[in-house]
Amino acid sequence: MAEILLFHHIQGQTTGFLGFADELRQAGHTVHAPDLFAGRTFASLDDGLAHAEKIGFDNLLQQGVRTADTLPSEMVYAGWSLGVMPAQTLAQARPGARGALLFEACLPAAEWPEELPVQIHGMDADPVFAGDGDLDAARTLVASAKHGELFVYPGDRHLFADAGLPSYDAHAAALLMRRTLDFLGRTAP
Repeated sequence: MAEILLFHHIQGQTTGFLGFADELRQAGHTVHAPDLFAGRTFASLDDGLAHAEKIGFDNLLQQGVRTADTLPSEMVYAGWSLGVMPAQTLAQARPGARGALLFEACLPAAEWPEELPVQIHGMDADPVFAGDGDLDAARTLVASAKHGELFVYPGDRHLFADAGLPSYDAHAAALLMRRTLDFLGRTAP
């Protein structure tokens, strides 16, 4: 089974995010889920964004990267939206990475380790994923990876796989989980 470092989204460690982590654990994986917001959750994307801006995105990125310091190097790095920043950074730069799971965000990657598996998920009309350029960055990244997969779901919801939020899409979330578990099965030692 895989060992995963999973970073939460802009609304924090919501019940839906924690449920997602628990579902991965129930499938036999070890999941580390650091809380970059020190227990705070937010009712809206805008409230979470205001909090992240107050902390500083660079500070959040560095805090997330530091959480890996005490963990094994052979991990799958995963992140939802805001959490993609540290997950993608660690996957690209930390020796021993086994893969990357990027949910609803993707950063432009100057270089992707060709052999590093990556799987990216997002909705085709999500104003954040599709509208802010993440979908284009995802297409470019997957094209440069030998083992890259991009799954684009119909819809305009951001954080569609968080069962605790109004943006939840049960059908798309179930498909995302099935594809995630397949990916983890292929990347586990």
